[in-house]
Amino acid sequence: MAYVPRNNAIVDKSFHFACEIVIYTQQLKAKGFYEIGSQLLKSGTSIGANVRESQRAVSTKDFKNKLSIALKEAEETQYWLQIIEHTEIAEVSKALSENCEELIKLLVSIIKNS
Repeated sequence: MAYVPRNNAIVDKSFHFACEIVIYTQQLKAKGFYEIGSQLLKSGTSIGANVRESQRAVSTKDFKNKLSIALKEAEETQYWLQIIEHTEIAEVSKALSENCEELIKLLVSIIKNS
């Protein structure tokens, strides 16, 4: 089943970011970095999953809660990317780091304005 764009910036960006994370973590695991790859895979794909769940929220409180969880996962993802970069176990592309930062900013903005 192909992804159908939702014309919703946070939904689309978090989906594409998750796809980038899947590909990147495959590269980490191929180099033998299974544990950190698994941590990054879980947090990086959880962002989009929680954003998607928020689209079916039953209340504003539920909506903000799901996006708050997505924000926490985005912060965790940023942490793992920084660990990888700082320890130099693999190269973290500037685009991947910037996309994570952009998701964090979008989530903060949406949560504040909800």
